[in-house]
Amino acid sequence: MENEKRADATCEQELTAIRDSVEILGGKWKLRIMRHLNNHISETNTFKKIQREVDGISAKMLSKELQELETNLLVTRKVLDTRPVTVKYAITEYGLSVFPVTETLVEWGLNHRQKIK
Repeated sequence: MENEKRADATCEQELTAIRDSVEILGGKWKLRIMRHLNNHISETNTFKKIQREVDGISAKMLSKELQELETNLLVTRKVLDTRPVTVKYAITEYGLSVFPVTETLVEWGLNHRQKIK
């Protein structure tokens, strides 16, 4: 079925689909944040924990990226009734659909590093 959809797509539709994907997932941080959430799916992922483990991201950037991922239904945000307030983030079922793409990117990236060494 997927191949049939793709076979029917025109070049313009494919390029539009790539543009949309890059707009939603592009940049330095979004895929790294999603990969972190997937790798720690059974854990409580608080803002501070994500910031500590996604090396180099500022609080302002993490906040912005998480908001965009939530807007695109890839991540959920849940405020826990604790003192102080704790916010928990998790990848959505829809967000998990991105992982075949990230697996391919990880594999390509590892191969590329070997090739350029």
